[in-house]
Amino acid sequence: MSEKNISHTKWMKRAISLASLGKNTTSPNPRVGAVILDKNGKLISEGFHYKAGMPHAEAMAFNNLKKDAREGSMYVNLEPCCHHGKTPPCVDKVISSGIKKVYISIKDPDKRVSGNGIKLLEEAGIEVHLGLCKKESIDLNKSFIHRNITKKAFGVLKWAMSIDGRIALKNGKSKWITNEESRSLVHSFRSEFDAIVIGGNTLRKDNPLLTTRGSRDPEPLRVVFTKSLDLPSKSNLWDCNKAKTLVIYDSSKANESYLSRIPKCVEVEKVSSDNPELISKILAKRGCNKVLWECGPGLATAAIRSNCIQEIITFIAPKILGGENTMNPFGDFEFKEMHEIFKLSDSRVSFVGNDICVKSSFED
Repeated sequence: MSEKNISHTKWMKRAISLASLGKNTTSPNPRVGAVILDKNGKLISEGFHYKAGMPHAEAMAFNNLKKDAREGSMYVNLEPCCHHGKTPPCVDKVISSGIKKVYISIKDPDKRVSGNGIKLLEEAGIEVHLGLCKKESIDLNKSFIHRNITKKAFGVLKWAMSIDGRIALKNGKSKWITNEESRSLVHSFRSEFDAIVIGGNTLRKDNPLLTTRGSRDPEPLRVVFTKSLDLPSKSNLWDCNKAKTLVIYDSSKANESYLSRIPKCVEVEKVSSDNPELISKILAKRGCNKVLWECGPGLATAAIRSNCIQEIITFIAPKILGGENTMNPFGDFEFKEMHEIFKLSDSRVSFVGNDICVKSSFED
């Protein structure tokens, strides 16, 4: 790699690093960082997008300018926007600044942009370079990209189990399979997500709180998917002062007289069937880029079948629960041949005390 290319890579990696500062706060927007150099290649400003409704990375960088950017260059990990939203188009700011070169890592998958921002820059006589640090930029915004392309939220399924693959005793008791460190880590993991999904059975059995325990403000949206609507009248999730809660129910099977049990502060939406894909689409439409599924075997199996899950997080405790009838993480996928099974890749293994945490992705 030439010295010139090394320099370009350095500044794009700086833009990506800045973008990551908005890791848990930008949804439904992407994570974007911008770096501006003067005509001599000296850093004169930088910025990043912190939160939806606040200035985009390019706008923040221009607001932070220390000197004239004319004849200079900009590095940005995602194509500048060219549409009016809560903030003005960033392309207009770049063009009016007099910048002559713009290095863009990846195109914006949002159809309102998707190459149009680049086209406007080039029509204004700006030299555009595309593709620098592409892999890193895709990884940083994979949830945003997935939601825009599929119209479904990027799903991560999390569960905890014993070393013999059980998630509970025969009587349903599961507190606690993993150690305190693992449970604390889950709370911090939740801060990376816009919503957390459980099924009605998990609500009835565990009465979870489903919060980050204060590590994110606002807390992720708590979502309960129920077929029957037979939910308890008292629940930690009905306390909307801690976090917002949404109940989604299958209108083809639910007893709607049970709606009276749900407090008015809780949002309610009905769907036409028990297909989890409908949940994922609702959450995507609400601007949720990334969703954590902390559900039981039935909903987890259905969510994987309907392609709502892109990654998994498994906590394995060095404990043996035993018993033929004890609970497994999944129901029957009805595979008949080994080539039908789901394959995982990109596995990362870490120890949390004596527990093991495995993070994997579903193969495309």
